[in-house]
Amino acid sequence: MGLFVAQILTGLANAAALFLVASGLSLIFGVTRIVNFAHGSLYMLGAYVGVTLMAALPGHFGFWGSILLSGLIVGLIGVVIEICVLRPVYRAPELFQLVATFGVILVIQDLALMVWGAEDRLGPRAPGLTSVVRILGEPVPQYDLALIAITPFILFALWWLITRTRIGILVRAATQDREMVGALGVNQAWLFTGVFFLGSALAGLGGAIQLPKGGADLLMDLNIISAVFVVVVIGGMGSVTGAFLASVLISVLNVFGVAYLPQSTLVLMYVVMAIVLLIRPYGLFGREEKAGEHGQVGEPDRPVRPFGTLGRALTGLLLLALALLPVFGSSFSQVLVIDILIFCLFAASLQFILSTGGLVSFGHAVFYGAGAYVAALLITYADTPMEVAFLLAPISAGLIALVVGWFCIRLSGVYFAMLTLAFSQLGWSLVFQWNEVTGGDDGLVNIWPSAWLSGTTSYYYFTLVFVTAGILFLRHVVHSPFGYALRATRDSARQAEATGIDVRRVQWIGFALAGAIAGVAGALFVFSKGSVFPNEMQISKSFDALIVVFLGGVKTLSGGVVGATFLEGVKDWLIRLEYWRLIMGLLIICVVIIAPDGIVGTLRKVADRIGLGRQEEASR
Repeated sequence: MGLFVAQILTGLANAAALFLVASGLSLIFGVTRIVNFAHGSLYMLGAYVGVTLMAALPGHFGFWGSILLSGLIVGLIGVVIEICVLRPVYRAPELFQLVATFGVILVIQDLALMVWGAEDRLGPRAPGLTSVVRILGEPVPQYDLALIAITPFILFALWWLITRTRIGILVRAATQDREMVGALGVNQAWLFTGVFFLGSALAGLGGAIQLPKGGADLLMDLNIISAVFVVVVIGGMGSVTGAFLASVLISVLNVFGVAYLPQSTLVLMYVVMAIVLLIRPYGLFGREEKAGEHGQVGEPDRPVRPFGTLGRALTGLLLLALALLPVFGSSFSQVLVIDILIFCLFAASLQFILSTGGLVSFGHAVFYGAGAYVAALLITYADTPMEVAFLLAPISAGLIALVVGWFCIRLSGVYFAMLTLAFSQLGWSLVFQWNEVTGGDDGLVNIWPSAWLSGTTSYYYFTLVFVTAGILFLRHVVHSPFGYALRATRDSARQAEATGIDVRRVQWIGFALAGAIAGVAGALFVFSKGSVFPNEMQISKSFDALIVVFLGGVKTLSGGVVGATFLEGVKDWLIRLEYWRLIMGLLIICVVIIAPDGIVGTLRKVADRIGLGRQEEASR
């Protein structure tokens, strides 16, 4: 009994920092509708600022004063981020805002590396709270009990601020209808800034208050952000009370999971989130999420039409150049282009469901990895011919996408995205922990193509044919009646239903189709490398695809291909630089603010302006 109570108390103590960070994110989303992926970076900054201040300020006053000062400083940093990065994109589609916060993550990571170095910082012991208390015979740290006592006061303070003050009334009003708040004369810009300050300060407090239990390191941001989003989604986006209850639930379950079912720790919180969303699609205390003013991805700037004569000619020249590469290029260049082509197909499959269907998936890598692992498992255990394994890989990925899509399509917005993330994490955990079958972290090796494709040039042409066919097939689907129906569900689900379109079924089929094409890319990958490892299904793989789609242009059909070509082409050079994340983050932020249409969209606008200029000159 004593051990059971001690584990519950440990979970409640762990919930303190998690609640602080999650409540801040929930407030920010509730008012600004920004899905702030940089919130974990603010938590990390709070830890680094806190450990620096605690080293300079001694005693009880120095320790607790450092925690409060850390929150204040990080809150001010959040104000700078809000004004410089997010304020210019408040009226942009939601995906653009999300990508901007991802750029902030990269910038803060390298800035923290510059200031504090790569070594981990140990947090100091809390003065006067360095020993343990025996509860039913089990030792419980005094600092854990202090955190358990502090957390309800923080919850009460937030409740009082939101429900009993004028600022809180404005915050609640903005959460319900921010356009009406603006119509009443409230300065929305400064309201958003104030809320962002409060949310960032809470994240900074969370980072500083956990120092005696953890310390500070450069991986804190990514280690906590998934848990924070899970907590916020379970509690309901915008609900502080929901964030508190979900923090307690997840923290306590994790403690018992570590003690009694260690294999579950990687996915336990995602399983809980999936169950909650299936029962209550908008979380425990959430409400139906409405897309922003410009939707999740925005509407195309021009009607989407098949390639004209010029487009076909340029495509033909590109394919000719790729076909002649083995004649004039080296084996290394062929291997590099194979990698680029495979990633282009993967990005194009995400572009299809994202741009055409308006569905932002955070877990698309699970289908890419499924294609790779199905092919590898068939070769390893069934001695299946490469050609058969290659055929079955996308079919299996498509079937998995059908199952995942059946659960996810009933949701929308960030809830849809987070449920796809949950299924992706489940898939990654399966291949990572099932050592007897998948090899675990050691992966599966010696997965080579058939003898007639053993040469680099032979496999290069094989990849070129299937990547080209896959991309052209997706373009054909976009311009088919099904593609028009899918775009109708994106633009207005209600009007689409009124015209007789089964919105969920169309989105479900589109989601499965995108998963199958991603499976083709995964099968091409495993035979090109001869191996597959769990990192091909990690969350970062899905976000890589989101980034390249954005860089190429969300509103264009070729954005994923162009973005993947650009990123894969510069990645080898970029990662050689010491602070490459800073450069990449600044590039992403600049693209979001200055050229949100991406590479393809910006070039199209420039071409349109040149064409208009010539028409005006001709008319004169």
